[in-house]
Amino acid sequence: MILQTLTPSEEEIMQLIWKDGQMYFRDLMNAFPEPKPHQNTVSTFLKILVEKNYLNTEKKGRINLYIPAVAMQDYKKFVLRNFLENYFEGSAAELLKTLIEENMLNNQDYSQLFEVKTTLVPVVESHDAEDPVKALVKKLTGAKKDKKKHQEKKKKKKK
Repeated sequence: MILQTLTPSEEEIMQLIWKDGQMYFRDLMNAFPEPKPHQNTVSTFLKILVEKNYLNTEKKGRINLYIPAVAMQDYKKFVLRNFLENYFEGSAAELLKTLIEENMLNNQDYSQLFEVKTTLVPVVESHDAEDPVKALVKKLTGAKKDKKKHQEKKKKKKK
Protein backbone atom coordinates (compact mmCIF):
# COMPACT_ATOMS: atom_id res chain seq x y z
CA MET A 1 0.00 0.00 0.00
CA ILE A 2 1.35 3.41 -0.96
CA LEU A 3 0.87 5.95 1.78
CA GLN A 4 -0.08 9.55 1.13
CA THR A 5 1.03 12.49 3.21
CA LEU A 6 -1.51 13.66 5.78
CA THR A 7 -2.43 17.26 6.45
CA PRO A 8 -1.92 18.48 10.04
CA SER A 9 -5.67 18.21 10.71
CA GLU A 10 -5.86 14.68 9.30
CA GLU A 11 -2.82 13.71 11.33
CA GLU A 12 -4.40 15.13 14.51
CA ILE A 13 -7.45 12.93 13.99
CA MET A 14 -5.29 9.88 13.30
CA GLN A 15 -3.25 10.55 16.45
CA LEU A 16 -6.43 10.46 18.54
CA ILE A 17 -7.65 7.26 16.88
CA TRP A 18 -4.22 5.57 17.12
CA LYS A 19 -4.12 6.43 20.81
CA ASP A 20 -7.41 4.59 21.51
CA GLY A 21 -7.08 1.93 18.82
CA GLN A 22 -10.57 2.56 17.42
CA MET A 23 -13.23 5.22 17.93
CA TYR A 24 -16.81 6.17 17.29
CA PHE A 25 -17.48 9.67 15.96
CA ARG A 26 -18.91 10.90 19.27
CA ASP A 27 -15.87 9.63 21.22
CA LEU A 28 -13.59 11.34 18.73
CA MET A 29 -15.42 14.65 19.15
CA ASN A 30 -15.12 14.33 22.95
CA ALA A 31 -11.37 13.62 22.64
CA PHE A 32 -10.67 16.94 20.92
CA PRO A 33 -9.39 19.70 23.19
CA GLU A 34 -11.22 23.03 23.33
CA PRO A 35 -12.00 24.77 21.06
CA LYS A 36 -13.47 21.72 19.37
CA PRO A 37 -13.71 21.69 15.57
CA HIS A 38 -17.15 21.64 13.98
CA GLN A 39 -18.70 18.18 13.55
CA ASN A 40 -19.05 18.63 9.77
CA THR A 41 -15.33 19.40 9.49
CA VAL A 42 -14.35 16.28 11.45
CA SER A 43 -16.81 14.19 9.44
CA THR A 44 -15.25 15.44 6.18
CA PHE A 45 -11.75 14.61 7.42
CA LEU A 46 -12.88 11.12 8.41
CA LYS A 47 -14.23 10.56 4.88
CA ILE A 48 -10.91 11.72 3.42
CA LEU A 49 -8.97 9.41 5.75
CA VAL A 50 -11.11 6.48 4.63
CA GLU A 51 -10.50 7.44 0.97
CA LYS A 52 -6.74 7.66 1.63
CA ASN A 53 -6.93 4.16 3.17
CA TYR A 54 -5.81 5.28 6.62
CA LEU A 55 -9.10 4.25 8.23
CA ASN A 56 -11.53 1.39 7.88
CA THR A 57 -15.13 1.67 8.99
CA GLU A 58 -17.28 -0.93 10.65
CA LYS A 59 -21.01 -0.29 10.72
CA LYS A 60 -22.54 -0.65 14.19
CA GLY A 61 -26.24 -0.02 13.74
CA ARG A 62 -26.54 3.49 12.36
CA ILE A 63 -23.07 4.66 13.37
CA ASN A 64 -19.55 3.88 12.17
CA LEU A 65 -16.63 2.59 14.19
CA TYR A 66 -13.37 4.01 12.82
CA ILE A 67 -10.44 1.58 12.91
CA PRO A 68 -6.88 2.44 11.78
CA ALA A 69 -5.90 0.66 8.57
CA VAL A 70 -2.32 1.95 8.86
CA ALA A 71 -0.35 1.34 12.05
CA MET A 72 1.16 4.38 13.72
CA GLN A 73 4.62 2.76 13.48
CA ASP A 74 4.26 2.41 9.70
CA TYR A 75 3.22 6.05 9.39
CA LYS A 76 6.19 7.16 11.53
CA LYS A 77 8.58 5.31 9.20
CA PHE A 78 6.89 6.86 6.15
CA VAL A 79 7.17 10.38 7.59
CA LEU A 80 10.79 9.82 8.63
CA ARG A 81 11.79 8.57 5.16
CA ASN A 82 10.14 11.63 3.56
CA PHE A 83 11.82 13.91 6.09
CA LEU A 84 15.25 12.40 5.35
CA GLU A 85 14.73 12.70 1.59
CA ASN A 86 13.44 16.28 1.72
CA TYR A 87 15.83 17.78 4.27
CA PHE A 88 18.91 15.53 4.53
CA GLU A 89 19.31 14.16 0.98
CA GLY A 90 18.26 10.72 2.25
CA SER A 91 21.19 10.52 4.67
CA ALA A 92 20.45 9.30 8.18
CA ALA A 93 24.08 10.12 9.05
CA GLU A 94 23.43 13.80 8.22
CA LEU A 95 20.35 13.78 10.45
CA LEU A 96 22.35 12.24 13.29
CA LYS A 97 25.13 14.78 12.78
CA THR A 98 22.61 17.63 13.01
CA LEU A 99 21.01 16.16 16.15
CA ILE A 100 24.44 16.00 17.80
CA GLU A 101 25.50 19.49 16.64
CA GLU A 102 22.26 21.01 17.92
CA ASN A 103 22.60 19.17 21.27
CA MET A 104 19.31 17.38 20.70
CA LEU A 105 20.99 14.06 21.41
CA ASN A 106 22.75 13.99 24.77
CA ASN A 107 25.74 11.80 25.67
CA GLN A 108 23.63 9.29 27.58
CA ASP A 109 21.27 8.81 24.61
CA TYR A 110 24.24 8.52 22.28
CA SER A 111 25.91 5.94 24.52
CA GLN A 112 22.76 3.83 24.72
CA LEU A 113 22.23 3.92 20.97
CA PHE A 114 25.80 3.05 20.06
CA GLU A 115 26.85 0.77 22.89
CA VAL A 116 29.68 -1.38 21.66
CA LYS A 117 29.57 -4.93 22.86
CA THR A 118 32.69 -7.03 22.60
CA THR A 119 33.22 -10.69 23.17
CA LEU A 120 36.59 -12.17 23.98
CA VAL A 121 37.31 -15.48 22.36
CA PRO A 122 40.20 -17.43 23.86
CA VAL A 123 42.91 -18.36 21.39
CA VAL A 124 43.85 -22.01 21.46
CA GLU A 125 47.25 -22.67 19.97
CA SER A 126 47.49 -25.75 17.84
CA HIS A 127 50.85 -27.39 17.29
CA ASP A 128 49.51 -29.82 14.70
CA ALA A 129 48.55 -27.37 11.95
CA GLU A 130 49.59 -23.83 11.19
CA ASP A 131 47.00 -21.17 12.01
CA PRO A 132 45.45 -19.94 8.72
CA VAL A 133 45.54 -16.32 9.91
CA LYS A 134 49.24 -16.60 10.76
CA ALA A 135 49.87 -18.22 7.38
CA LEU A 136 48.14 -15.34 5.61
CA VAL A 137 50.06 -12.76 7.63
CA LYS A 138 53.33 -14.57 6.81
CA LYS A 139 52.43 -14.67 3.14
CA LEU A 140 51.55 -10.98 3.03
CA THR A 141 54.52 -9.82 5.05
CA GLY A 142 57.02 -12.37 3.72
CA ALA A 143 60.28 -11.25 2.14
CA LYS A 144 60.27 -10.28 -1.53
CA LYS A 145 63.17 -12.67 -2.11
CA ASP A 146 60.91 -15.62 -1.33
CA LYS A 147 58.46 -14.42 -3.96
CA LYS A 148 61.23 -14.04 -6.55
CA LYS A 149 62.57 -17.52 -5.82
CA HIS A 150 59.07 -18.94 -6.20
CA GLN A 151 58.61 -17.17 -9.55
CA GLU A 152 61.99 -18.44 -10.79
CA LYS A 153 61.03 -22.01 -9.87
CA LYS A 154 57.79 -21.65 -11.86
CA LYS A 155 59.72 -20.44 -14.91
CA LYS A 156 62.11 -23.41 -14.72
CA LYS A 157 59.20 -25.85 -14.51
CA LYS A 158 57.57 -24.34 -17.62
CA LYS A 159 60.78 -24.89 -19.66
